[in-house]
Amino acid sequence: MLPRHRVMAVFVFVTAILATGSVRAQSVLILGDSISAAYGMEKSEGWVHRFEQKLMPYCSNSRVINASVSGETTAGGKARLPTLLDTHKPDIVVIELGGNDGLRGLSPIAMRRNLEAMITLARDNGATPVLLGMRIPPNYGPQYTQLFEQQFKQVASQQAVPFMPFFLEGILENGGFQEDGIHPTIEAQTLLLRNAETVLGPILPDCYAGNGDAKEGDEHV
Repeated sequence: MLPRHRVMAVFVFVTAILATGSVRAQSVLILGDSISAAYGMEKSEGWVHRFEQKLMPYCSNSRVINASVSGETTAGGKARLPTLLDTHKPDIVVIELGGNDGLRGLSPIAMRRNLEAMITLARDNGATPVLLGMRIPPNYGPQYTQLFEQQFKQVASQQAVPFMPFFLEGILENGGFQEDGIHPTIEAQTLLLRNAETVLGPILPDCYAGNGDAKEGDEHV
């Protein structure tokens, strides 16, 4: 039988290993709008659920919290984020907001300030923020559409966050949009997941199934 001091040493060593392993588990909060809320389809068909299904078998201690709401603006996301952070204590916060600001013709400058505030809130609560950028249709006029798009790039550059410039990149050619011309189809959800993985993969644990593929071509600023 081991002496008491040896037993205690083994106990401390095993506890340290378990603690180190638990650090690799990640909780991911998705703060988005209808694009991430699986508008026009079952939740189980959306990219967020597919991401969770891909994550769980390999990173069993990880969690995905989908706090996306159809019609959400950056102001609404900023208002809800403190409670979400306090409730879920996520390791990663994915900000997929801004599209509704643009479609409603809201101030791009106010949108930028809201995005900056959410990034700061996430970091102040120990989470890594991720930004999924958006663009709006050209019928809003070149001046507004250009100013809108610039805000995402400016925020990402100044705040140094993992950044996907246009979350809907390639959707038109791969799966397309629903009849409203705004929301991706079920078939396009796989590409949305791949787009998200370009920035999520490199900061997730190695156990994530998509990690190796996502590291190729990832974009950071």
